[in-house]
Amino acid sequence: MSRPTRWAILTGEYPPQAGGVADYTRQIAAGLTATGDAVTVFAPPVCGWSECADPGVAVVRLPDHFGPRGLGALGRALVRCRPDRILVQYVPHAYGYKSMNLPFVVWLARRPPRIAPLWVMFHEVAVPFGWRPAVNLVLGTAHRLMAQIVAGAADRIFVSVPAWEAYLRAVRPLMRAPVEWLPIPSNIPVAAASEPSTRTVVAHFGTYGAATVDLLEPALVHLLNRPMDCVGLLIGRGGETFRDRLVDRHPRLAGRLYASGELPQAAVAAHLASSSILLQPFVDGISSRRTTAMAGLANGVPLVSNLGPLSEPFWARVTCIRLSPRPDPLALADEAEAVLALSPASRAEIGRQAAAFYREQFAIENTLARLQTTP
Repeated sequence: MSRPTRWAILTGEYPPQAGGVADYTRQIAAGLTATGDAVTVFAPPVCGWSECADPGVAVVRLPDHFGPRGLGALGRALVRCRPDRILVQYVPHAYGYKSMNLPFVVWLARRPPRIAPLWVMFHEVAVPFGWRPAVNLVLGTAHRLMAQIVAGAADRIFVSVPAWEAYLRAVRPLMRAPVEWLPIPSNIPVAAASEPSTRTVVAHFGTYGAATVDLLEPALVHLLNRPMDCVGLLIGRGGETFRDRLVDRHPRLAGRLYASGELPQAAVAAHLASSSILLQPFVDGISSRRTTAMAGLANGVPLVSNLGPLSEPFWARVTCIRLSPRPDPLALADEAEAVLALSPASRAEIGRQAAAFYREQFAIENTLARLQTTP
């Protein structure tokens, strides 16, 4: 019997921080440990934290945010523990130095190769030059240099969406490893079976950033003005502020639009499972890195979203999800109306197909199997 693989996971975000890369890293660490591997997570310090208690996962808090002291401590720890693999959860803004931690990526490239091979998961590559150009000229240049260094040093490269491969090859045409797509699973559990709501519930799950609400507001207002018993449910942090703004602008929505606020993950799952549809517009299109959409699929909620530049090609062929061809509010509303016009039984069947699609393509077991297979 082979011995367990020893993993050193480097991450700029880890619980008690919530969401995004923090939750993803925790899922990976707990999943690898559950299969018998040994995992040590190296993460920045967190003030007032209470360490999560995932059985078997060792968490080492560095003395700083991957700065000089932290990198020194990390290097000494890796020499002592001699992992079989170093896995970096790479997001440029997660490693401090105002998202320009060049010392960290240089350290990755210059680490003693004999310690362990370097595997990198690119959740993001770089900010685009076109967004806030005066600010991002410096950021974008630094991010591209950092990605060039990391991609050149990696022995295995994963990306959260296939579109990132083109970004990487633009900054590093020649790399030591092929680029592999590794979808992101939902960080929300699957809710226990419950009685469906007697009302038609149009839900959205997210944090209500400006780009999203510009698409969501017109579509939601259009749907809630339909002559039927239809209510809106805003799940997640920022939903209350968004609801109040919508009701101020559209007084007719008072009493038909509800916001849950930030909730524990189990409560989020329960709200999703009781919804009739989940309306998830994305300015860059649905993709496998959108964990809010993954949460809906995992919980068997009929999903309405849109295609965009970061959407993988397979989305256009998926029949259990309604997608508008572009991020257009009225096109999204049309797709949502088509789902709402179906019978409850038909919507439930679409939800079952969506959940099966999620399990086959995106569930955490698929991610672990890929990580534990050496190419």
